[in-house]
Parts: sequence; C-alpha cells; structure tokens
Amino acid sequence: MVILASASPRRKNLMKELVPSFDIIVPEIDESLSFLNHKDVKAIVHDIAFRKCQKISKDHPHDLVIAADTVVVIENEIIGKPKDKEDAYRMLKKLSGKTHYVYTAYVINKEEKTVSNVTETEVIFNDLSDELINRYIATGSPLDKAGAYGYQDNDQYPLVKKINGSITNVIGFPVEDIKEDLKKFSL
Repeated sequence: MVILASASPRRKNLMKELVPSFDIIVPEIDESLSFLNHKDVKAIVHDIAFRKCQKISKDHPHDLVIAADTVVVIENEIIGKPKDKEDAYRMLKKLSGKTHYVYTAYVINKEEKTVSNVTETEVIFNDLSDELINRYIATGSPLDKAGAYGYQDNDQYPLVKKINGSITNVIGFPVEDIKEDLKKFSL
C-alpha cells in the first residue's frame, strides 16, 4: 500500500499523477520543534517532512509512505501559513513585486529504505494592488497555504509574474522530482 502523509488537498490531487491508488493518513507533529532545532531553511523543511514520514512509517512499516512540507522564503524570512486574514494581507504585501523562493522537502520511506530531497523554485510576483489582495483574501483560499497564496489561483488572481523551476513545487508537491525518486522503490 502507498500512503500520503498529508492533509493537503493540493498534494492529494498531485499524488494522483504519480500513483493511481493510495491512502491518506495525516501525521500529527509539532512543527515548531524543527524551527528550534535548525537554522537553515532546507534543514527545517526537511526535518518537518522527515518527522511526518517517520510518524506514519512507524505504524505502517511495510507500506510506502510519502510526506512533504513547503515553506516560502523572502528576504531571509520563512513564511508559513497565515494565522488570519490580516496576516495573509501582510504576507501578500511583502511578496508584492518581489522575488521569493519556495522550498518543498519530501521524504519517501518503505521498510529500511528512505529517500529525501528538497526542491527549490524561484517565484517572481506581480505588483499587487490592495484591491486585488483583499478580493483574493475574501475567497479564503490564501488562509491554508504557505506564503498566503496558491499558484493554482493565478488565472483568476494574477499574483505570480514568473516561475523559474517546478510549478508543482510551488503548489507544494514537486511531482517531477518525486516521480524520479519513486523509481528507486520500483513504482
């Protein structure tokens, strides 16, 4: 059996491109520990994904488990999910007209074999008007996403000007990289 260790509906949809049938089990971990134990963004995001995967693999040792975590980084600040609408507004104003980076770490585990990676993508934002930001926040979409935005919303709310790298990484699940690593598990 294949298990996706994530509550993200976006990861679930992207996982369907990789594996036709899988279960979802949501790991409960304290992500703040990773921020306390690590300073480097790649180490932080990897530690969160690793602990998510480990938590599920412990109870399902013979199954293939995939876990991931995504953060947005701008001007050396890690931006996670917004706490509320005001926080989402602050994040989007900070990203407006600037370049930032999206990091997604993923960990794949089955029995004694573990493969992990961190994918980095550069994202350049358009200059965002207050009106656009407020309309977007009113949809509720930004409230459950790192950086308070989803690339999949870009057609209706033109936030992103350009992406250099993996679009699926910006959505939170770098399909191209994961597909390559799944080959190591004969999938």
